[in-house]
Amino acid sequence: MKPDMIPINKPLIGEEEIQLVVDVLKSGFLTSRGPSGSMVSKFEEEFARYVGARHAVAANSGTAALHMALLAAGVGPGDEVLIPSFTFVATAEAVVLSGAKPVFVDIEPETYCMDPQLLEKMITDRAKAVIPVDLYGLPADLKPIFEVAHEHGLVVVEDAAQAHGAEYFGRRIGSVSDLTCFSFYASKNMTTGEGGMVTTDVDEYAEKLRLIRSHGERGDYNSVMLGHNYRMTEISAAIGIAQLRKLPKFLEVRRGNAESLTAMIRDLNGVKVPFEPGGRRHSWYLYTVRLLNADSKVRDAVVAGLRRRGVGATVYYPTPIHLMPYYRRFATSKLPETEKASEQVLSLPVHPGVGAEQVRYIAEAFTQALEDAGF
Repeated sequence: MKPDMIPINKPLIGEEEIQLVVDVLKSGFLTSRGPSGSMVSKFEEEFARYVGARHAVAANSGTAALHMALLAAGVGPGDEVLIPSFTFVATAEAVVLSGAKPVFVDIEPETYCMDPQLLEKMITDRAKAVIPVDLYGLPADLKPIFEVAHEHGLVVVEDAAQAHGAEYFGRRIGSVSDLTCFSFYASKNMTTGEGGMVTTDVDEYAEKLRLIRSHGERGDYNSVMLGHNYRMTEISAAIGIAQLRKLPKFLEVRRGNAESLTAMIRDLNGVKVPFEPGGRRHSWYLYTVRLLNADSKVRDAVVAGLRRRGVGATVYYPTPIHLMPYYRRFATSKLPETEKASEQVLSLPVHPGVGAEQVRYIAEAFTQALEDAGF
C-alpha cells in the first residue's frame, strides 16, 4: 500500500513556539514602528550569537533581506550585480528592485554554486556587488569569490536562504561575507512562517539596514533616507526564537537522513549523489541528486514515479532565471552548466520529519521510479 505523501519539506512546530506566541498575544505588543520590539530584539541577538556575527537585522521575508542588503551596500540604478541563474528568482528580483542589472554567472557542475573561475570575466566597471548563493544548503566557494570581488571593489552579499547552520572552513555561514541574507520561509531548516535576516560585522551596514527596514526613520516620523516597511512581527520573532534553539537538532537529523540515503543509492548507475567539498559543511536543506546523461523528460518521469509512490520529490529549479520571460532581457552570455543541471536534478525528502523507515522507503521508491522511466 502506498504511504501518505512524504513532503519535500515541512515545518516542525511544537509547544515551545506556541507558548512564545501566546506570550506575545497576551502582551498586546505585536509589532513596532521604531526600534524593534522585545521578541525581535531577542531573536536578532540570539541569531547573531549563533552565527558569530556582530549584527543581525530581522526582516519580514528573505526577499526583503536581500533587497535591504543591496540597498545598504549602495547598489542602485546603473549598477550591475553578479549572480547565478540557478537559484530561486528572489536573488535576481532583489537586484532589479534595487534598480540594478543582474549579470548571470554559470555554476560549477559538481556543487551547483557560482563558478569562481568564471566570475572575473563577467565583471565590468559598472559592477557593484556579487551574490553567491549557498544552493541547497551547501556554501558556495567563498574564498576565491571574495578575492575576485574585493580586488574589484565589489561587496559580497551572500544569499544563505537555504544554509542555516552550514559552515565554510570552520566558520558558520552568516559570519563570513560582508552581508549574509537568510530566509525563514515555512519550508526552511528553521522557520518564522515568513521572515528573513541579514547578518554583518560592519556597523555602517547594520545602521542602514535598520533604517531601510522601517521607512528610513530615525526617531518618530523623521525619515533620513528612503526606506520600506520590512519589519518582522513579534509573533514571527517568537516562533524564530524557539526554532533557532531547535536548529542544531534539526540539522543533526537532516545530516543523518542524508548520509543514510546516500549509502542506499550511491551505487545506482548514472545517479550522482550530493557531497561536501573539503572545508564546506552542508545544512542539507535539500538532498539533490542528478541523473547523468538524462534529459528533462526522463527526469520528470522519475519525479512523477516517485510522487505516485508517495514521495514528494521536487525539482529545484526546472527553469533557470535567465530563461524566465521577465529576466531574458538580462541574459548576456550562455550558461551551459546551469541549463544542463536544470534538466537533470531532482530533490528527495530528508527533513527532520522523515524517519529511518521512510528513508529506506524513499531509496526503494527512487530505485523503482528509475526503472520505470527506463533510466
